[in-house]
Amino acid sequence: MTETLTIAPATLDCLTRRGESSDVAFDMPGATLDYAALEARVATMAAVLVARGLTPGDRVATWLAKTGEACLMPLAAARAGLIHVPVNPLLKRAQVAHILADSGARLLISNAARLSSLADSDVPAACAAIDDRDFRAAIAAGGSGIEISPASADDIAAILYTSGSTGKPKGVVLSHANLWLGAQSVAHYLKLARDERTLCVLPLSFDYGQNQLLSTWYAGGACSPLDYLTPRDVMKAVAQRRITTLAGVPPLWVQLAELDWDAGQGATLRRLTNTGGALTPVLVRRLRALFPQADLYAMYGLTEAFRSTYLDPALIDDHPESIGRAIPHAEILVARPDGSATADDEPGELVHCGPLVAHGYWQDPARTAQRFRPAPAHSTYGGIAVWSGDSVRRDGDGLLTFVGRDDAMIKSSGNRISPTEIEEAAIASGAASEAVALGVKDAALGEAIVLIVKGNGDEEALRAYLRGELPNFMQPQRVVWRDALPRNPNGKFDRVALASEIAQGAAS
Repeated sequence: MTETLTIAPATLDCLTRRGESSDVAFDMPGATLDYAALEARVATMAAVLVARGLTPGDRVATWLAKTGEACLMPLAAARAGLIHVPVNPLLKRAQVAHILADSGARLLISNAARLSSLADSDVPAACAAIDDRDFRAAIAAGGSGIEISPASADDIAAILYTSGSTGKPKGVVLSHANLWLGAQSVAHYLKLARDERTLCVLPLSFDYGQNQLLSTWYAGGACSPLDYLTPRDVMKAVAQRRITTLAGVPPLWVQLAELDWDAGQGATLRRLTNTGGALTPVLVRRLRALFPQADLYAMYGLTEAFRSTYLDPALIDDHPESIGRAIPHAEILVARPDGSATADDEPGELVHCGPLVAHGYWQDPARTAQRFRPAPAHSTYGGIAVWSGDSVRRDGDGLLTFVGRDDAMIKSSGNRISPTEIEEAAIASGAASEAVALGVKDAALGEAIVLIVKGNGDEEALRAYLRGELPNFMQPQRVVWRDALPRNPNGKFDRVALASEIAQGAAS
């Protein structure tokens, strides 16, 4: 991208007009749309939503795999002035029920199997639930579409639910400007062009999962969504669909690096982008050897501000563990607890300032006040910033390196996981009276979940209950039974002691 970046955002649905009418915008088996067809489909989808009685500001939730409707809903909801709430298809009924109730969704679109897994009490009375086949039929019936969005750049476009270290998932409120400028920023620093073909493998409920679509459309390129069962499916799709851009998380890169790629099989790749955890130097070397023609981008981000930093691919060989510098439209500061700037190589909290900062947590002023606070006095942007809770250090050349996380959050397979959610489920099973969930370093997952419990020892019943209530990525790799769990002087579970004990056990 050679265009000059300006902070003059449009509404999100304008992305349907970023490419030439005849250029391919969306390509998946059974559905190929050029930009003219993309515009028409989005306009019709928006009209179908409005015809169901939804009005600007209403929330529409999608609990779907990467269907055409799921991929286009961020634009269609925006066109209708609605707020999109994408739900991870891996979530189980308890989490979905929480998201529907918390967001106040007026409409849930899902498939028959997922809808049948919900109890009547899981869907609020004000929320209609429809099968995606019926929704597709209404779109196919056509009719007049909505050509102009009633929304403004500052209006809310999406609520993305993300886990915190305590409690249930919280909704991050994103405006059209947040998402538009995020798409512009990523398209710019990745140097995306009109002939891009992006393989969209990340879940659409993730911030970067959404941005796979939005940044590609901003550049006028083509999105090619894929729900895969094995990493070999990804390898085949890269070759068959002549993919130029692939975004992933560390566990996927580990799996792809272990495959035997035929000569030329990944030759069309121009760039690999990583988020959701750090790449190891060994993995960096392996990916660089497999795809020498492709730029490798290491990135750091948080849903509350989308993306914060990226590392110039020219630096990754010499700085494989760095998270780089601020992306366009972001100001990244490293601050002491009092807000003052740290010195070179002094650890401090990463603080993200600027127009990518979200609008807080949906209907949660207490948790919003904890994370969204006034920017440090030395900020250029000022205003409200995201205080990430992550510790980083900046070297004399301005490169940032991740040091650690200040909360108990578990990050596994690119997912942010609340230990409290796992602990509450364990106790609800009846097999445990006390529980502590921890993340321990794991080469494949980033962090593996270890669940330490005091209870009756019936692990089979415990695991069966957890499988029914929690998605696969929240299942503990190991369960450790204890007669008692240590507590600190404040009477809380001593997570530090437990983590040290588990780490020493893993090393022995």
